[in-house]
Amino acid sequence: MRLTIVGCCGSMSGPKSASSCYLVQAQDADKTYSLVLDLGSGAMGQLTRYIHPADVDAIVLSHTHADHCVDLVGMQVYRRWHPDGALGPVPVYCPDDDAEARMRGISGDAPDEDYRSEYDFQQVVPGQQIQIGPMTLEFFKAWHTVPALAVRITGPSETDSDKQVRLTYTGDTDLSEAVVNSATDVDLLLSEAAFQEGRDTVSGVHMTGVRAGKLAYRSGAKRLLLTHLQPWTDPVQTEADARSQCQVGVTVVAAGDVYEI
Repeated sequence: MRLTIVGCCGSMSGPKSASSCYLVQAQDADKTYSLVLDLGSGAMGQLTRYIHPADVDAIVLSHTHADHCVDLVGMQVYRRWHPDGALGPVPVYCPDDDAEARMRGISGDAPDEDYRSEYDFQQVVPGQQIQIGPMTLEFFKAWHTVPALAVRITGPSETDSDKQVRLTYTGDTDLSEAVVNSATDVDLLLSEAAFQEGRDTVSGVHMTGVRAGKLAYRSGAKRLLLTHLQPWTDPVQTEADARSQCQVGVTVVAAGDVYEI
């Protein structure tokens, strides 16, 4: 599997990155399967740098806050009105059962618009598994202010197709047992760390670098990537805080980074 950081800014797009969007790809025989995790503000345009929208096999929304889903509108316009012809529907997996209504609220479309020619909205719940080509996705409950999910993806290694590797993306969440379980022994942990230790004290919203480091330590993850840092959150301090809690490699991601697993 290969992970491309399309957008990683927390809560909004920032001066160096779109908000949350990650491209996970895996090879199976002669086809490369492409999964998009979240599609936040500014992400649609950046995504087209790495893949044609027609080649997206599925979209997973960790939750429906705007910085994780708002560019579904741009993707829908592209898929319906492209001058070379409509691209057809792509499955969209989401913890809410009202993603269609959420999208109508953003775009201002009429109540009878159902987007069926572009999207197949499907609700997923903790414990559920789905298959996207050679990738198996399993969902876990996240601890956030709205229904939210972490996802663990198991698929073939980029360097050894006979080997299975695992990636966990936390979405937006505070530290919890369910999120620890989602990351157990994974090869790569992509964890949000929007809050800064000592500054942001509210629980049940986001992790800090310290809590992300604890997550990596408690789960046995082999490598930790920090993402979803807000423009005012210090990446140097956040990385140092995470390193203080675990003994694995820690990196604050940047848009355009590519990681082979």
